[in-house]
Amino acid sequence: MTAVTHIDPRRSANMARIGPRDTAPELAVRSALHRMGYRFRLHRPDLPGKPDIVLPRHRTIFLIHGCFWHRHPGCRFACSPKSRTEFWEDKFRRNVARDQRVEHELRERGWTVQVIWECETRDNAVLERLLLAVLRKRPG
Repeated sequence: MTAVTHIDPRRSANMARIGPRDTAPELAVRSALHRMGYRFRLHRPDLPGKPDIVLPRHRTIFLIHGCFWHRHPGCRFACSPKSRTEFWEDKFRRNVARDQRVEHELRERGWTVQVIWECETRDNAVLERLLLAVLRKRPG
């Protein structure tokens, strides 16, 4: 017989409010790219995974990943919940597998793919250096 797990309604409501678009890390990257003079498209539905930021001229895609949801290796923000551990482990495993599949499909189509982790968006100067390093590698 398995124990019944009760879900805290407040926690459930908080988690439900976290959406896939217009997150603070995504807005930080978009703002930095705009300040740097780059133009981009958002969430293109014709590409695998509807990537967060697409720079068609540079054939470059930025995937903005939350450290918690996408399991940033070695990051202090990639902690695991103490309750419902099986549920969370399965959810995280599926997220990581989907991320790997999407990245592979985008690269197969000839795109340069760069993952930007949530923790890398906290310092604007560091973020801009990271973005420039990626974009300088590409012609255009």
